[in-house]
Amino acid sequence: MISRTHLTTRNQSHLQWIPLWAVLALIAASPSAPAQLSLTTVVELAQQNSTTVKLANADVLKAQAALAQTEDAYIPNLVIGSQVGYSHGFPTGQPSVGSVSMQSLVFSYSQRQYIKAARAGVDAANLSLKDAKEQVALDASSAYIELDTVTRELEASRQQQQDADRLVAIEQQRVDAGVDARSNLLQAQLTAAQLKLKRLHLETRSATLATQLAAFTGLPADSIKPVHSSIPEIPAVSADETPRPLLGVQSAAVLANSRLLQAKGDDLAWRRPSVGFGAVYNYDSNELNSYSTYYRNFTPNNVSFGLQISIPFFDFAIHAKAKVSAADALRAKVEAEQAQHQNDIQIADLTSSLRELDAQAEIASLKQQIAAEQLKTVETQLELGNGAGSGPGAPPQLSPTAEQQAQIDERADYVDALDAGLDLSKARLQLLRALGHMQDWLNELHTK
Repeated sequence: MISRTHLTTRNQSHLQWIPLWAVLALIAASPSAPAQLSLTTVVELAQQNSTTVKLANADVLKAQAALAQTEDAYIPNLVIGSQVGYSHGFPTGQPSVGSVSMQSLVFSYSQRQYIKAARAGVDAANLSLKDAKEQVALDASSAYIELDTVTRELEASRQQQQDADRLVAIEQQRVDAGVDARSNLLQAQLTAAQLKLKRLHLETRSATLATQLAAFTGLPADSIKPVHSSIPEIPAVSADETPRPLLGVQSAAVLANSRLLQAKGDDLAWRRPSVGFGAVYNYDSNELNSYSTYYRNFTPNNVSFGLQISIPFFDFAIHAKAKVSAADALRAKVEAEQAQHQNDIQIADLTSSLRELDAQAEIASLKQQIAAEQLKTVETQLELGNGAGSGPGAPPQLSPTAEQQAQIDERADYVDALDAGLDLSKARLQLLRALGHMQDWLNELHTK
């Protein structure tokens, strides 16, 4: 059977990534330190490597094939065959040595609806593909930003660990000299142990995020090192901004329309007539049968062609199929409405959370600034004294442990500020996507 094929393949964009893969291959082959990968590179690799995107792309190809199938019904097919065989007595079949047949659909009310439904299916699949790419970009960006934050927190945690070790050493000397009580030493050791546990937790968190990014990009987990400067600022959006139709919601709505058109086509199939075209050529032979005995006007070359008009009257199977399609269309419509409602609820929840997260980030930032100023004050007093003298009622001079504790406290507030900023950034990204503005941020990402 010869049929027209007009599937459009949209996967040729992988050719433009050949230089990128060449660079990454060199990075993977090098035994040096982990390579610095920008957020743009991670997002691009994640979108290429994602199974979700690959499945969505397969759905696009399937939808394109379905469209080709419905449109090709109007193009005559061509079938070549043979029915050579021996017969004795009255011939029971046509002695065809070779045959060529053609048939096609000429006119059908339902087929027009099927083509519209298939085109809507292609549009829905393309929207779903774009939505899958946006979701992968969101997941990869969130993991990358979190890994960058954890990397900076780890650096601060190591500084805290060094300060805690010095604090323990100083307290040990003061206890040995009889200046401080042993409880002070135990408290310093407890602080050091707690900071060690927190550092181990951050290292585990960093390894988990690296593994997650490795799954996204297909790169080894120990080869990913974030670049903080590659992360663009996430705008402070709110629900007051004009939302755009979310790609996933658009896809659901277009798919519902496709189901509706399919249902209309099935309904017309048992209500309206259809016209088909057919043509057959046979080359017949009388060598292996007795056709000439019963058919005096036997000729080897025979041609027939014509139109076939079908008018349905009592086709209950097609009628039942129309009811099934109508139910599917109704379900798809409800699912599209549900997707829109869920997105509206998510926008409301994220907007409420953002107000709290923004306040928490502001508080954490102010605490870190206060701790930094207090650290400067402690360092100044240790260097110059408190300026109150040594008379009765004067505050005591600060001990050397005060500086280490102030440094530990300042780093702790710094980590808290990073955590609060991370939560705020992730919530803003989610709201960007819910409002349909994710692509704007991705466009800015590609300019860095």
